[in-house]
Amino acid sequence: MNHPTYITFAGTTNNEEIEIPPFDFGAFMTETDPLFGIAMPNWITFIVIFICMTYIYNKVFRARKLPLLKDLVVYVLLAIGAFVLLIFEVDSSLPIVYSLSIAIALMLTLRIRYFVMDWQNRKQNK
Repeated sequence: MNHPTYITFAGTTNNEEIEIPPFDFGAFMTETDPLFGIAMPNWITFIVIFICMTYIYNKVFRARKLPLLKDLVVYVLLAIGAFVLLIFEVDSSLPIVYSLSIAIALMLTLRIRYFVMDWQNRKQNK
């Protein structure tokens, strides 16, 4: 049932047809690619990207608690975005997981800095 799609590039002297194979979601998610030096299936990489994006959203962009339906819409959009980033990670070899890990590390560093500054201020006020 899955027929290949053909794209014809017109406007040049020779028309060129390129075959685009159908996308197999199951095969794509079970393929393995290296993540932190370990061969992991793409579905694990997807979960890592989604968890990192959720943490960043909750700590940086979430101003207040949303109603349940709006919260569900936000997390569905985060899952769609995580899948797009997974495609960039796998097909384009972009370091998405590493970039998200660095962002989380910087956020944790800032949180530790604020904790130490608060601890020093309380110590000075005593």
